[in-house]
Amino acid sequence: PSRSKLGSMAEQFNCHYCKASLHGKKYVEKEDHHCCLDCYDEHCANTCVECHQTIGADAKEVRYKEGFWHDTCFRCSQCQHPLATESFVAKENKVLCKQCHLLESTYKCKGCSQPIMPGDQNVEYKGTVWHQNCFVCSNCKQVIGTSSFFPKGEEYYCMACYEEKFAKHCMKCKKAITSGGITYQDQPWHADCFVCVTCSKKLAGQRFTAVEDQYYCVDCYKNYVAKKCAGCKNPITGFGKGSSVVTYEGQSWHDYCFHCKKCSLNLASKRFVFHQEQVYCPDCAKKL
Repeated sequence: PSRSKLGSMAEQFNCHYCKASLHGKKYVEKEDHHCCLDCYDEHCANTCVECHQTIGADAKEVRYKEGFWHDTCFRCSQCQHPLATESFVAKENKVLCKQCHLLESTYKCKGCSQPIMPGDQNVEYKGTVWHQNCFVCSNCKQVIGTSSFFPKGEEYYCMACYEEKFAKHCMKCKKAITSGGITYQDQPWHADCFVCVTCSKKLAGQRFTAVEDQYYCVDCYKNYVAKKCAGCKNPITGFGKGSSVVTYEGQSWHDYCFHCKKCSLNLASKRFVFHQEQVYCPDCAKKL
């Protein structure tokens, strides 16, 4: 509406509401009517959204969408900065200055709860963001920044603290196992440490034999450790055919090699006669 016009017209005209003469007085034009200031405040003035008081004829008014404010009441809902003569952003029924809108639109640091502004160095992990200097080890409180770290629940550890508090240590090299690794008889090993004691071949996923806390691949066990069968002279490995062994007076045989020297009857799990380092069935032994 037009405000504070001074009536200077020679003709007589009156307030639309109280009928008082407006000649020589301030008045307001409202919907093709003229009214004095008092009647305008009483009958026509809008109510301020912020303070809920009447916006008088002499007050400056700000209109946005369907709402009205005193110019001094139209402020940023966050920092209270006056916005009557400045640009602003409306967001979710709130009016914000540009700076506060920028702050609300940015991520908040998990460490200090302050906004992470464009250009700030930051660390992001699974949707959570920190200022780079706020991303610290949960144990030693030293800045992790962009270095390697290990998550544990809601906490984050630098490598040294994680290894000290949680990591298993290899049975061979005693160093922490931070990833991968294997377990044999409930003991942890680096895959690179669990190797044949003779040829250093990796044993993970391979057949191997343990002898007095030493580990051998199949070939090395056959060549350097396994006893030789007194019958066929080949190694007794315990693998596959011949896994059962017959031992007598310091000698060993594959079960399929333990047979009578004379009639070739297999004597595994049967009575036998041992004569001059040879094995005989009882019947053949009688004929010696």
